[in-house]
Amino acid sequence: MKQSTISPPPRMSLTSIQDALFHAAEISKFASHNAAKIDHVGAFPAEEFKQIAATGLLAVPLDRALGGLGLGIDANTTDELLKLLKIIGRGNLAIGRIYEGHVNAVQLIQTFGTPNQIDRYAADVRDRHKIFGVWNAEDADSLKIIPLDNGNYRLEGCKTFASGSGYVDRPFVNGTLPDGRWQMCIVPMDEVATIADPSWWQPSGMRATASYKVDFTGVELPKTALIGQPNDYYRQPWLTTGVVRFAAVQLGGAEALFDEARQFLHSLERTQDPYQEERFGKMAIALESGNLWLQGAAETIANYAPIFAGSPHQVQPDSIKLIAYANMVRTAIEQICLDVMQLVQRSVGTRGLLPPTAIDRMNRDLTLYLRQPAFDAAIANVGQYVLSHSDSVDQLWQI
Repeated sequence: MKQSTISPPPRMSLTSIQDALFHAAEISKFASHNAAKIDHVGAFPAEEFKQIAATGLLAVPLDRALGGLGLGIDANTTDELLKLLKIIGRGNLAIGRIYEGHVNAVQLIQTFGTPNQIDRYAADVRDRHKIFGVWNAEDADSLKIIPLDNGNYRLEGCKTFASGSGYVDRPFVNGTLPDGRWQMCIVPMDEVATIADPSWWQPSGMRATASYKVDFTGVELPKTALIGQPNDYYRQPWLTTGVVRFAAVQLGGAEALFDEARQFLHSLERTQDPYQEERFGKMAIALESGNLWLQGAAETIANYAPIFAGSPHQVQPDSIKLIAYANMVRTAIEQICLDVMQLVQRSVGTRGLLPPTAIDRMNRDLTLYLRQPAFDAAIANVGQYVLSHSDSVDQLWQI
């Protein structure tokens, strides 16, 4: 696969989180206006990611000592991170999906990487504007990581739902070792030959994510490309706690849908209808509930440990509580988004749902993005936690 490149613009060093939120809002506005143009299979929000790189937003997930703002690794900045992700999701969920994957990848490196790996990949983000991602999904032709006699590793197999194919420069391409354990590794896509299958990606929504199937067979990597120890990717509470990030992006999509539907009704002068008022009242309550869930997630994560989900080298006794709370947040926001979608559909009627309305695209994008894996297991985990504890309900989530 020929890797598309986003030319590195002059680097802007963000000095404050407020600056980051301001630039995110400006990019989100542009993304919203540009979304219809890239709502087709094979598209990618290249211009938006040029702006993200130029404003320094690729580097904000890095620790401050590495030239970032700590969003995503410093637990005390979780509230601001979730606001940032929600703002970007409000502009275009396709961009939010890829940017959240970048934040996820940078967090994994800073959590499980060696000091040399952290420094090297931080330079890729900070100085060379490389986009990172996490490509974990696969089908029957799953990816295998095979040790070689020369100390390197050869990849065999494919990844699916590889969002940002052709543009994400440093994806986590995790796979199975010969002993069956799961190993994280990062592939420098601009330095290797892979085969992408765009025909695999024919979705109704999230078209601009370029989430192709990619064959990595024959790629050879040095040991330094392997991140952490086998099965670190599935270690808790890091794996589950991260769901609050995509929940924030999803809530941003629901807020954008609300705004678009309200504008649509104003254009038809149908805002005085009491049933419309009731529907929009319900939506306003639901969205505010979503924001309160995100605030609760940020407070819980900040109270848990100074860095996101704690240090992997220390035992965290409250980890099951953090996992259950994150699953509550994910579940609640999914239902909020579904409720908003249904109420919008009833409010705008058939006319508002026909393409090329923005409501049609937003509905399609949010419907697909909400289908995150292990939904039932997430709810069951919450129930298991509360049934196994005798604390009064007002004490269940205190950390």
